[in-house]
Amino acid sequence: MSEIEQVVRTRLRSLRHAQSLSLDELAERSNLSPSTISRIETGKRAISLDVLLPLARALRTDVETLLENETDDDVVIRPVASQEGSRTTWMLSKATGNIKALKVRLEPATAAPEQRVHPGHDWFFVLEGRVRLFLGERAVVVEAGEAAEFGTMTPHAFVAEGGPAEVIMVFDQEGHVVHRHDGEE
Repeated sequence: MSEIEQVVRTRLRSLRHAQSLSLDELAERSNLSPSTISRIETGKRAISLDVLLPLARALRTDVETLLENETDDDVVIRPVASQEGSRTTWMLSKATGNIKALKVRLEPATAAPEQRVHPGHDWFFVLEGRVRLFLGERAVVVEAGEAAEFGTMTPHAFVAEGGPAEVIMVFDQEGHVVHRHDGEE
């Protein structure tokens, strides 16, 4: 049995258990027999598309996810610095994920940045320094070791205050627009 076959069998069994499905319940959902599913999970039956497709649907996943070949590169992210004006950014998540995570180094600004809005939700944690967060008419100072979370339909912007600052930022799928403080997004 190949390594990918074993991975697929393990994933099928794990998904069934995670969803608290018995062999009979999964059989009913997939229109396969419980014995067929059992033989697939235990390696006593070959995996073919005619059984993989209905099992994937019944387990609320897709065949691609079941067949995905994981390597260290699928797990380990090697961030590369990207410079934009007085800001350096490192992408900490895969570009294909629903959540975007960044590490950002901010330099102090001489003027308050333009506040912007967009659908979504933002969260950041200050690793070092101080960040002034503008939320509409409010200005909130977030210190090292503190976090801020806010809906992004409120006009918002942020800058380093009193020296450079480093933050970890997380955006949900709708809030993935990377904030720039040079007048562009």
